Amino acid sequence: MAAEQSLHDLVEFMARLLVDDPAAVSVRAEPGEAGLLIELRVAPGDMGKMIGRQGRIARALRAVVRAAAVRHGVRVMLDIKSI
Repeated sequence: MAAEQSLHDLVEFMARLLVDDPAAVSVRAEPGEAGLLIELRVAPGDMGKMIGRQGRIARALRAVVRAAAVRHGVRVMLDIKSI
């Protein structure tokens, strides 16, 4: 699916720019009942950078991914986890 790969690449690109250990970033996208679930995994030391103060970075990432998903006509959820 083109939308799945496009959103996967977008999340991976943004995450690698934000973290200290870009090699530890992994992204998995899988279709589900409610839409596309994108699971972003980063190194434990980078979790704070991905979440940001009061969750601002995480909210911004989710907003960008949702906006990109609208262009493809899919619903998406972004889940951020530690390795």
